[in-house]
Amino acid sequence: MTLLKKSDASFDPSLTSHRYVADLLEQANIEINGDRPWDMQLNASGVIENALSRGNLGLGESYMNGDWDAESLDQFFYHLTRAKLHLSVKPTQLVYHSLRAKLVNRQSAKRAWEVGERHYDLGNEFYAAMLDQRMTYTCGYWKNAANLDEAQEAKLDLICRKLALKPGMRVLDIGCGWGSFMAYAAEHYGVECVGLTISKEQAEFGKRVMKKGLPVEFRLQDYRAETEVFDRIVSIGMFEHVGHKNYREYMDVAHRCLKEDGLFLLHTIGKNVTNTPPDPWIDKYIFPNGELPSLSQVTDAAEPLFVVEDVHNFGADYDKTLMAWHENFEANWLEFRDRFDDTFYRMWRYYLLSCAGAFRARQIQLWQLVLSKQGVVGGYSRVS
Repeated sequence: MTLLKKSDASFDPSLTSHRYVADLLEQANIEINGDRPWDMQLNASGVIENALSRGNLGLGESYMNGDWDAESLDQFFYHLTRAKLHLSVKPTQLVYHSLRAKLVNRQSAKRAWEVGERHYDLGNEFYAAMLDQRMTYTCGYWKNAANLDEAQEAKLDLICRKLALKPGMRVLDIGCGWGSFMAYAAEHYGVECVGLTISKEQAEFGKRVMKKGLPVEFRLQDYRAETEVFDRIVSIGMFEHVGHKNYREYMDVAHRCLKEDGLFLLHTIGKNVTNTPPDPWIDKYIFPNGELPSLSQVTDAAEPLFVVEDVHNFGADYDKTLMAWHENFEANWLEFRDRFDDTFYRMWRYYLLSCAGAFRARQIQLWQLVLSKQGVVGGYSRVS
């Protein structure tokens, strides 16, 4: 790596930063203004300095402004993340963000509603255009699936079979979304479901689902307020909004709401390393107050209350899911262009494709854990 000295007559700090980052990116097989789909194209000055000082927050905001681009943004992030370049850059302006994430309970009962208002309440029509026909906003299961609809239905059926659902059971869905699991389980396994959501749009959508005569109930409430007891509990893609200061309380709620011989399935995105702060760009623009757990944080929180019967990682399937969502988003964007501006368009592309690249690089995971209160006598047998 070649660096200029301050004593050089031609010293230019921005040029020094540019060379430093160019050398870093070379380790990830990325060139600045190169001709490959994953190469970074600079359209304005300041991008490099912004990324160095503010990490992904600076990089993402520069992208939203149109200051840089990549023909294949998912491949750019795959190369960037697989090379672990984030470990080589320590953004100087994110110290407060890291301290706040560690010290403040950003997922308190009062703050819990913010993500519903800012993310999930963008509109049912918007999500209907991006998601599968059941509006399932979590990772699909692509083992034998040829498209998004098949992958999501396979995931829902996998969960039902892991929980060994039987007709007449009552199931609690913590973070039920638009009710895709509840509707599927009620239709195919004859169970009754209660779903909790902090999104008004999702609760409104739920009223339409209930009109179909399914034994499904949507409750607009925080999970901490639930006290009923159920045969089974499921939580699909909600634990990412709980926060490390609330993991034990979350497990306490699940424990008190589950029958002694019941099963609890937890489906969550997770990170490989504990004690790393939430991504600042995702936190600001996509999922406010969100936080990915490590596997040890999940099991530590469950340890006094549950036996971990099974852990299943199919995080690579989230890459395919996100790319399918992106394809739908692009195909239907013109319907929403008058409602959302071009900055939103670039923001949403950055979200979907950067996450796809991160899952492809295996920096983040998708786990399904099956838990019981006292351990399944004779052992638990996983279905696939």
